Amino acid sequence: MSPRAASRLLGGALALTALIAACGSAAPKSEAAPAGAASSQGQDALAAWDVIYGVLQHPRCMNCHPAGDAPLQGDASLPHAQNVQRGADGQGLYALRCDTCHAEQTVSGPHLPPGVKGWHLPPASEKLVFENRSSGALCRQLKDPAQNGHLTPQQLYEHMDTEPLVLWGWNPGPGRTPVSTPHEELMRAMRTWIDGGCSCP
Repeated sequence: MSPRAASRLLGGALALTALIAACGSAAPKSEAAPAGAASSQGQDALAAWDVIYGVLQHPRCMNCHPAGDAPLQGDASLPHAQNVQRGADGQGLYALRCDTCHAEQTVSGPHLPPGVKGWHLPPASEKLVFENRSSGALCRQLKDPAQNGHLTPQQLYEHMDTEPLVLWGWNPGPGRTPVSTPHEELMRAMRTWIDGGCSCP
């Protein structure tokens, strides 16, 4: 190849490289997320947690998540009559096992035992206490797999969405006040809280 041909080839290559570089620099770049977007999502998650916390503090939820080993009863959240105790597996002790009185359906009539499939407390090894927990403390406890039954955030969502014992709180039978926050609102709050990173106060 002659020196003149080589020079022309090199010049063409340099021109092509410059053209490619120019096109690359003109390509649109993806826009960065607004600076306040993450902060806004965190604030939404905190507001959603307030809804969740209110539900968890309702007697229909809190009564099965006591600080002690006696389940609670009624809207006043009094210790269970008959000295009922949690037991190691959360199913009660001896002749006072939960399913001795709590069947798979609520017995119709005042002062008769409520019921749903799987009536129990959390086991003694993972009590998951709601009673007397501050908002921040309960939030941190609920999202910690070591304290929440080894559940992921999505599994927590599914638990609250489909678990019969949870859903009973909205249809507890005569003489018991149902959870005041609609279940659909709770689930929207759960999704917002989870999507926002499970922010805690």
